[in-house]
Amino acid sequence: MRRLAKWLLGILLVFLLLAGGVAGLGWWLSGEFSGARLARMQAFPQYKAGAFFNEERQSPQDLGFNYLKRQFFGDEQRAPPSALPVMAIKPESLRAKPASGLRAAWLGHSSVLIEIDGQRLLMDPVLSARASPFQFFGPERFHPSPIPLARLNGIDAVLISHDHYDHLDEATIRHLARQGTKFFVPLGIGAHLESWGVSAGQMHELAWWESAEFGDLMITSTPNRHYSGRGFFDYKGTLWSSWAVVGPDHRLFYSGDSGYSKLFQNIGARFGPFDLGIIKIGSYGPGASWTDIHMVPEDAIRVHQDIGGKKLLPVHWATFNLALHDWDEPIKRALKAAEAENVNILTPKLGEVVDLDRPFTNTPWWESVR
Repeated sequence: MRRLAKWLLGILLVFLLLAGGVAGLGWWLSGEFSGARLARMQAFPQYKAGAFFNEERQSPQDLGFNYLKRQFFGDEQRAPPSALPVMAIKPESLRAKPASGLRAAWLGHSSVLIEIDGQRLLMDPVLSARASPFQFFGPERFHPSPIPLARLNGIDAVLISHDHYDHLDEATIRHLARQGTKFFVPLGIGAHLESWGVSAGQMHELAWWESAEFGDLMITSTPNRHYSGRGFFDYKGTLWSSWAVVGPDHRLFYSGDSGYSKLFQNIGARFGPFDLGIIKIGSYGPGASWTDIHMVPEDAIRVHQDIGGKKLLPVHWATFNLALHDWDEPIKRALKAAEAENVNILTPKLGEVVDLDRPFTNTPWWESVR
């Protein structure tokens, strides 16, 4: 009965996504990509026939019977069996301008709160209960956010890697837009933000290798190897990117979602070495069609080496059930690979603040989740 229920839920999810895509068809064909935005998209070398493409092409998608069988009937422990330890972030701690230095707090999945050289940034903030177009159905968080969305404040800027629901959350964007937060997004994603009430003056919409100044920071959209889309009719309709943030005293790199690529060596050569690499380690699956765009943990270690990273914060795990592996497999594999390559990897609890200028003691907190 349990397997049958999972199968029926999967069918229902496909139906709802299809319904949502059909409902959004008019929006996607309504000409939101027009004027200067459309001209920039059409002039971009990796854009053709209404879609962006990777410099290193990925293998064709393979959603055959074996994949579907494992998706709906696999025996992996994809969700934690008990509550995850979460350290609450006090809203009052975000009201004052951050001090100099480099600090990071992982909020879950790929959402990371950063304080770097006097600016407070958020990477891919998703604070809603579900990574879905529907808050009544879809992948649900394993744990509460270390800070509730309603109490989130004091964010100077948000960096978005791409428009998938587990990285671009409408409710979070609307909340921060009302506070005057600035947004750095890949080319095309500005159309989403404008429809959610973000003004043109609050946005920097960048193509790969384009930069914008923000206070004393230089923020650059750097390439990665992924894709985009929020429905069935906009596959690769907006650009995806990684990010390099260079301040007067510190440098950080955020991979976004990506498969491994030789382009990370180029990023390291241009902007490295980085004090902190925030790199995805989870939500990979079987076959090249998946790993070409979602690196495995061992590849994350290679990326960290390619960019000249000093310390690695692994993300994109332990928050949503999005892949065909045990929920804690990514961190176990990442730690093993990091030890073999002498990489300094950080394993903070959710919400725990790491000061990159001070020693930090790792704890294997996932081992207590039983």
